[in-house]
Amino acid sequence: MWRWVRQQLGFDPPHQSDTRTIYIANRFPQNGLYTPQKFVDNRIISSKYTVWNFVPKNLFEQFRRVANFYFLIIFLVQLMIDTPTSPVTSGLPLFFVITVTAIKQGYEDWLRHKSDNEVNGAPVYVVRSGGLVKTRSKNIRVGDIVRIAKDEIFPADLVLLSSDRGDGSCHVTTASLDGETNLKTHVAVPETAVLQTVAKLDTLIAVIECQQPEADLYRFIGRMTVTQQMEEIVRPLGPESLLLRGARLKNTKEIFGVAIYTGMETKMALNYKSKSQKRSAVEKSMNTFLIIYLIILISEAIISTILKYTWQAEEKWDEPWYNQKTEHQRNSSKILRFISDFLAFLVLYNFIIPISLYVTVEMQKFLGSFFIGWDLDLYHEETDQKAQVNTSDLNEELGQVEYVFTDKTGTLTENEMQFRECSINGIKYQEITGRLVPEGPTPDSSEGLAYFRGLALLGSSALPAGSSDTELIKEQDLFFKAVGLCHTVQISRGQSDGLGDSPWHPTAGSPQLEYYASSPDEKALVEAAARIGVVFMGSSEEIMEIKTLGKLERYRLLHVLEFDSDRRRMSVIVQAPSGEKLLFSKGAESSILPNCIGGEIEKTRIHVDEFALKGLRTLCVAYRRFTPEEFEEVDKRLFDARTALQQREEKLMEAFHFIERDLLLLGATGVEDRLQDKVRETIEALRMAGIKIWVLTGDKHETAISVSLSCGHFHRTMNILELVNQKSDSECAEQLRRLARRIAEDHVIQHGLVVDGSSLSLALREHEKIFMDVCKSCCAVLCCRMAPLQKAKVIRLIKISPEKPITLAVGDGANDVSMIQEAHVGIGIMGKEGRQAARNSDYAIARFKFLSKLLFVHGHFYYIRIATLVQYFFYKNVCFITPQFLYQFYCLFSQQTLYDSVYLTLYNICFTSLPILIYSLLEQHVHPHVLQSKPTLYRDISKNSHLSIKKFLYWTVLGFSHAFIFFFGCYFLIWEDISLLGNGQMFGNWTFGTLVFTVMVITVTVKMALETHYWTWINHVVTWGSIVFYFAFSLFYGGIFWSFLDIYFVFIQLLSSGSAWFAIILIVVTCLFLDIVKKVFDRQLHPTSTEKAQMYASPVALSDEFIALQPLPRARTQLSRLSLLKQIPGSSAWTQYAVSQRGKQRVRLLEGCWTE
Repeated sequence: MWRWVRQQLGFDPPHQSDTRTIYIANRFPQNGLYTPQKFVDNRIISSKYTVWNFVPKNLFEQFRRVANFYFLIIFLVQLMIDTPTSPVTSGLPLFFVITVTAIKQGYEDWLRHKSDNEVNGAPVYVVRSGGLVKTRSKNIRVGDIVRIAKDEIFPADLVLLSSDRGDGSCHVTTASLDGETNLKTHVAVPETAVLQTVAKLDTLIAVIECQQPEADLYRFIGRMTVTQQMEEIVRPLGPESLLLRGARLKNTKEIFGVAIYTGMETKMALNYKSKSQKRSAVEKSMNTFLIIYLIILISEAIISTILKYTWQAEEKWDEPWYNQKTEHQRNSSKILRFISDFLAFLVLYNFIIPISLYVTVEMQKFLGSFFIGWDLDLYHEETDQKAQVNTSDLNEELGQVEYVFTDKTGTLTENEMQFRECSINGIKYQEITGRLVPEGPTPDSSEGLAYFRGLALLGSSALPAGSSDTELIKEQDLFFKAVGLCHTVQISRGQSDGLGDSPWHPTAGSPQLEYYASSPDEKALVEAAARIGVVFMGSSEEIMEIKTLGKLERYRLLHVLEFDSDRRRMSVIVQAPSGEKLLFSKGAESSILPNCIGGEIEKTRIHVDEFALKGLRTLCVAYRRFTPEEFEEVDKRLFDARTALQQREEKLMEAFHFIERDLLLLGATGVEDRLQDKVRETIEALRMAGIKIWVLTGDKHETAISVSLSCGHFHRTMNILELVNQKSDSECAEQLRRLARRIAEDHVIQHGLVVDGSSLSLALREHEKIFMDVCKSCCAVLCCRMAPLQKAKVIRLIKISPEKPITLAVGDGANDVSMIQEAHVGIGIMGKEGRQAARNSDYAIARFKFLSKLLFVHGHFYYIRIATLVQYFFYKNVCFITPQFLYQFYCLFSQQTLYDSVYLTLYNICFTSLPILIYSLLEQHVHPHVLQSKPTLYRDISKNSHLSIKKFLYWTVLGFSHAFIFFFGCYFLIWEDISLLGNGQMFGNWTFGTLVFTVMVITVTVKMALETHYWTWINHVVTWGSIVFYFAFSLFYGGIFWSFLDIYFVFIQLLSSGSAWFAIILIVVTCLFLDIVKKVFDRQLHPTSTEKAQMYASPVALSDEFIALQPLPRARTQLSRLSLLKQIPGSSAWTQYAVSQRGKQRVRLLEGCWTE
């Protein structure tokens, strides 16, 4: 019993074997000795709460926040002891914050519940009792045979049993899992592939043994034992047999599969990974400020408590005649009284901690994130994609980026491959207008057409045997046949699902063929071979067909040696029409050339380097002929490795290395991936903004350097340093020291650093510090031959360096997800490698060029807005509570409140909340065009400069100074004569408090108006409307009803006094005048770059609708200012206005006005 309890609590998990045994159709052994394994049901649960645990769980999570917990304690203190303010003053704001947050989180979880119910309740067909039974997805059990029709989503992880095709194959797309939009082929084992009906499947007796569930989408190890005529046949199962939940069936009428992983054990569910919570620098600063203000609050409470007892040391103040103590008070413990008084003062001053700050910041981030999606400048018309915001918590972090780490392929480039050149048997060729031409001669020369004539003659066997030309042409023919056979390209005949890369239609004889490929490189090569004359016609039932200048040849596909990032190559073993067994292999030159024993290796190596220097992506192609004995050995090794349940991957690697050796080199290919639009301009702008750019790519370093030079990442005048091909720790350390010395000697010159993956591993192992010093001294760093995890390690290294810089990673493929999640801000490019990077990113954009506006405009605005919001909130709360503290000196620290409890409650919720919220959403302190055209303005906000201690102290001191002016201004006004009304009626403490509160509300609201640079009608409504609302509410609250209140009729009497009005105007002007004077002097004597841009660009920094919406006299004034500006030659401000989005038409209009 105790063991069961521990298991339920998770302290003693039940033993679980490494494999699971699944009886297809749940036909368990009948000998009675078998105990069925227990598996989870097929329900997917992505929700966080249930009806029963929502309230306690949500409250627990919310009160983990320091501010919420603090206000809860204050509220409980108010309930337990006699405090000067009502518990409502703390309870109502806390209730408001908790309720708003709970409603938001509850609504989001309700949407998740709704989505789960739709998925779990989806209808599916299961084979049971010899027939098809319709049921719900959540009722699928492990072992059930499920039927899936075309375009349906797999409801569980299934092993494919059969399809409507004779070979048992089907096509699926896994776009929703890994972002790859290509069609993937999956195959059933031959023994079950023939079972294409429910009746035949009902006779199947088979057992599957496989590994326990794991999250890796591309790894699956198992075997199927099929019993036929009392004989057991064992077949290996791998990823090619597994149909993952969430994938979709394509180009196949129907399939049958057996469920092996269900519910939360499916690979899709195991990949539900909550991303690590990223916190912005602003949030960290905010928490620091809260701690400082908490210290101020406690200090004020301690000072007040001490002064109270100091004052009461005199007997006349300890128990004055008008406030006699009770017997209980006289006999109570002094320590308890001291604690009680301290807590009472803590309650009295607690509003210096702004609870509504959290709600306002959350609303600002959530609502502000919509502006990125609405920005038409970030919309890509060709692909119909707009910018996406996946998390709004990091908006302001876009304005703090110091390092940008970017992928190359698909991020800086288009990921649209075009075949350009190749090297065959040591001769370099170019493709020009669809023809293969040796480098040097013109396309029309006789040499340029030699290959095609020879290929035609070869097809007709017209060349004499033994001719050297015949051997050359056989090599060329074999090269393109290798390109046409060694790939995973799929063909769809006459139907398209609109997936993957855009389909290619071969023009040579088969216009109905459409090519789809997971890799744009493969697709480009197969298309190139087709243009040359070797057309891949498709594959069916292990037969691959190619047509060489009209002659159809059939090759039997015997084995596929899949590509992996360790080997960096893929191979196929085929049987030629002559019966000969051939291995065709292609991959990176570093993985092919060392395994070659023949062919023009050195010439090809030179050509590969030349291709790389031109920025082309290179692949080498080789082949091997097997004797019957060699093939028998190869076939046996592959079968043993693929049927192994333990260490299958290691055994497969051994088999692959055994097979892919003794190759004969055929040649190499060069494919171009052109740069995206405006990449060079974007990189240059980022550099001007003070951002360091690192390119992290898997390409060979010659290709990467060429692309870096062409995109402006490296300059031609830059001194390029290299840390490549390091073999040992000592060699790497010595090279790093040499580089450090060169940088120290040539400190005037800009340096760029090139590092490859193997050298990086050595550098990070024991020489991290010197490596980081070298990197930081370089303007640009290029890391090539990088594995995905290495990209994340590099970013982490920069993140944890002493300077703690803000990092941004941008990529487009599944291999970029790790670095996107590691960086402070992750940007996904919605490119051709699927959507996984975009889904796992914080923000997604369609093109790299959009990064400049995202950072320079949106990032700049978001940071300025939220920095001002945070500082302003603390400022207005200091203004609010400091008069309360000062008032205690004049009431013998009796804890008498200065303000009415309703004012205490509504100050942050109603009277001063909207102006700052609207400011934080709409403020544009500089015109967007100016920000984008002057990247150096980005430096003004770097390193969290607007939330520095200096700025924080300025706002804090400003708040205290304003509070002193409020209090003592009102105090000295009524010091001599408190009968400010004509009838001689005197002002009391509530009138004094209301006067201070009125001055305070007006001052902090107008202060917000002074901070606002970009005025819209919404700003006017909420700014002046807040003041009007305060007056209206006070008249209603204290003058019309509620005659039992302390401040009944106080506000009306206050407004009827001319002296009070004079005091209000004088104090407000005094407070703000000092602030205005300081701003003017700062802007004139020490202006920042941003302030200079404001002064010089303000005459023309007009929004597109500004002039059209102005009254006629004001519009004429604006036009006259522009006409004066036109007379200034070469005005940069005018230039920026003229190139604005819709500015050209406005320019013509304005020039027409000038002409008139």
